[in-house]
Amino acid sequence: MPSLVGSEMCKETDLTIKQAAEKWDISERRIQVLCREGRIEGVKRFGRAWAIPNDAEKPVDARVTTGEYRNWRKKS
Repeated sequence: MPSLVGSEMCKETDLTIKQAAEKWDISERRIQVLCREGRIEGVKRFGRAWAIPNDAEKPVDARVTTGEYRNWRKKS
């Protein structure tokens, strides 16, 4: 049975933020940021809720984690 999200019907194949966070083993907040940035293919927003396709792939983490920030206080 499809669940109701906002005024639209959400397919059984869609995931919530919480379900996607558990599936991909990352935080709910990080999923929200990825949705907002449009980095998850096929994501839809219904009011304050997001519907993520079940077959969507986890986006590659593009954040800098090495501590080497490009062009930060350019040294001349």
